[in-house]
Amino acid sequence: MRKLFVLFVLVPIFVEALNPSLNDDVLGLIVFKSDVQDPYGKLSSWNEEDDYPCNWNGIKCNPRSNRVSDVVLDGFSLSGRISRGLLRLQFLRKLSLAKNNLTGSISVSLAQLANLRFLDLSENDLSGNIPGDYFQQCGPLRSISLAKNKISGQIPESLSSCVALASLNLSSNQFSGLVPSGIWSLNGLRSLDLSNNILDGDIPVGIEGLSNLRAINLGQNHFKGEIPEGIGGCLLLRSIDLSENSLYGEVPSTMQKLSLGNEFILRGNAFVGIVPEWIGEMKSLEILDFSENKFSGNIPTSIGKLEALKVLNMSRNSISGSLPESLSSCVKLLALDVSHNSLAGIILKTVSQLKSLDILDLSGNRLYGTVPAEIGGTTSLMELRLEKNALTGEIPSSIGNCSSLVSLSLSHNGLTGPIPEALAKLTYLQNVDLSFNKLTGVLPKQLGDLGHLSSFNISHNQLQGELPSNGFFNTISPYSVSANPSLCGAAVNRSCSTVMPKPIVLNPNSTDSTPSIVPQSIRHEKKILSISALIAIGAAAVIVVGVIAITVLNIRVRSTTSCSAAAVLTFSGGDDFSRSPSTDANSGKLVMFSGDPDFITGAHALLNKDCELGRGGFGAVYRTVLGDGHPVAIKKLTVSSLVKSQEDFEREVRKLGKVGHHNLVTLEGYYWTPSLQLLIYEFVAGGNLYKHLHEGSGGCFLLWNERFNIILGTAKSLAHLHQMNLIHYNLKSSNILIDSSGEPKVADYGLARLLPKLDRYVLSSKIQSALGYMAPEFACKTVKITDKCDVYGFGVLVLEVVTGKMPVEYLEDDVVVLCDMVRGALEEGRVEDCIDARLQGKFPADEAIPVMKLGLICTSQVPSNRPDMAEVVNILELIRCPSEGQDELV
Repeated sequence: MRKLFVLFVLVPIFVEALNPSLNDDVLGLIVFKSDVQDPYGKLSSWNEEDDYPCNWNGIKCNPRSNRVSDVVLDGFSLSGRISRGLLRLQFLRKLSLAKNNLTGSISVSLAQLANLRFLDLSENDLSGNIPGDYFQQCGPLRSISLAKNKISGQIPESLSSCVALASLNLSSNQFSGLVPSGIWSLNGLRSLDLSNNILDGDIPVGIEGLSNLRAINLGQNHFKGEIPEGIGGCLLLRSIDLSENSLYGEVPSTMQKLSLGNEFILRGNAFVGIVPEWIGEMKSLEILDFSENKFSGNIPTSIGKLEALKVLNMSRNSISGSLPESLSSCVKLLALDVSHNSLAGIILKTVSQLKSLDILDLSGNRLYGTVPAEIGGTTSLMELRLEKNALTGEIPSSIGNCSSLVSLSLSHNGLTGPIPEALAKLTYLQNVDLSFNKLTGVLPKQLGDLGHLSSFNISHNQLQGELPSNGFFNTISPYSVSANPSLCGAAVNRSCSTVMPKPIVLNPNSTDSTPSIVPQSIRHEKKILSISALIAIGAAAVIVVGVIAITVLNIRVRSTTSCSAAAVLTFSGGDDFSRSPSTDANSGKLVMFSGDPDFITGAHALLNKDCELGRGGFGAVYRTVLGDGHPVAIKKLTVSSLVKSQEDFEREVRKLGKVGHHNLVTLEGYYWTPSLQLLIYEFVAGGNLYKHLHEGSGGCFLLWNERFNIILGTAKSLAHLHQMNLIHYNLKSSNILIDSSGEPKVADYGLARLLPKLDRYVLSSKIQSALGYMAPEFACKTVKITDKCDVYGFGVLVLEVVTGKMPVEYLEDDVVVLCDMVRGALEEGRVEDCIDARLQGKFPADEAIPVMKLGLICTSQVPSNRPDMAEVVNILELIRCPSEGQDELV
């Protein structure tokens, strides 16, 4: 930088010794480089020692003068501010810095460069107002693009001085107020894009002054009033987009003069009247979008004259009558959407002649009759929406010929008969909604082979028999198959006659030591039970005997623990306490991984119920203070009879002591006797996540950022455990502690490694203390337990944190499983309603909804379909900072 400063200051002294025509360009570009950050080294070829810059990356020179004519640095990922050094490039004709990360305001008046023709600063992070006189000396400027920034304030009046301007793009900023009147007088303009701002006012009557205009886009602003008749004088107009404003009135008849028009978009205004018959004379039209207005009357038959038409959208109006048969002449049509109108009549068999059709949406009308068999002729069709009409008859098997079909919705009609097996031929099918009809018969088993299915709603029909048990149907939401009284299978909580008798359901309200059966009479059709819950519930029947046995074991352990605790008190005063290798009944071995603190002052807490923090599947936890004043949490294991030998126990505990991560509770030491084992952890004072979510009172609840950080921190801790080949096994909100800074600390990790094997006792603990978090494979002896069980529990935890609801909620006569409730809401398009009501209006939907969807993916019934925790961390970081992932996230 010192060298650059010297060059700038001393240029007048040695200007005669250097070639000034080259020096100005080199110096100007080097100064520009010094003000930006270049993370990928795209400007590494820019060397201040060079005599001229014509071979530098992104630079082009005039071959005659060797002066810089073009600077094109699009997509170089540059950040920083636009430097005044560019003003030295006096022969510059084209400057394009698009698709970077440049910040700051546009204060350097680049428009004063006497030869500049083309200026593109689009897709950066520029902000602030543009000075009113910025374009006062814009000279020969022909093209200006500042699109997709954060520039605010009014459009500068000085733009009207750019008399040579042919293209002006200020879209996707925060410009407000009126459009300067001078812009409507730039008769050289060919393209004007002011869309996606906050501009208001009327479209001026004198718009015909833009006689050379080819394209105008004023969409997504606050323009009001009527379209002026003068627009018909812009005879060269090809593209008109006035969408999403507050315009009203009828479409002016003068627009029929625009015979060259190929795009005519009025979507999202308040236009009235009929769709004019003269629209058919605009023979070049390719896109006609009059959707979301107040048009009435019939669709004109002249529409059939638009042989170049590719998109016709007249949805959400008050259009009546029937579809004109002339539509069959629009053979290039790709999308036809006339949904949510008052159309009546039958679906025309001429639709099959639209061979190029990708989207057909006739939903929300009053169409009757059958779905024509000729629909199978539309082999390019990707989306077919006929829901909310009055259609009857059967679903034609010819629909299986629509080989490109991705989405099919026929819900809320009066369709009868079976679901055709031909649907199973549609290998690209992702979303199917056949709900609220009168369909009968058995669901074809072949549907389970469709590998891309993400939703399949057949609720509220009269289907019968067993659901397919493979593929997507392993994870289907109970909501999607509800209200089919004769349908059976796990998802509907109804056993098929060829399978098993009704499952035993644990009643958590029972005070009995053994599980009780919830009567069939209260399991009505509104009950929501996931496959995972049913598997866990079914497993309960197998382990009833084990639960009773464990109860006996626990009684024995408690009696020996009391004695052992007394031994701690007796022998803790000896100097050898912290390092004694003795393992007989009258002595113990205490090991602290760092230091040898006095244990005596805290040992009494093991017998003091007032110091108990909580109890879980592996034991009780107490708070105590060591002799040096250091608080610790001590877990007294209640599985002594199942713990490994001392050698194995100590080896595994030492491994856990080396698992260091700031989102994991630190294991600081242990105590061993044959009948008593203690684990000594750091004490985390902020309480557990369960209490923060479900026991908070008043205004004391977790804000969105706190919840997101808890989710992310927990994900990082699990990813770290899995990297070290450790499985948590017992993830739940009560095992997530919150420290004083709001960071999550995951506890109880890896404790199953202390047992000889993952036996039925561990499984019973899951059912008792972690109901709803347990992955379905825990109940299957033949399925290997992997780290994907933690991913499942994490997914449930995510949904719990975002919704504020318990993983499983028991009502008076109902069982609501959180995963199924959220999945059903997602399929109904109301997932945002699931977010904790205490966060209403205080959360970013673009974070909360993707996080919930991630939670659902993690709770897939098939372990291989769940992501790894490292992938989960990456996805969460992209959700929080999407710009860092750019195209990777959706």
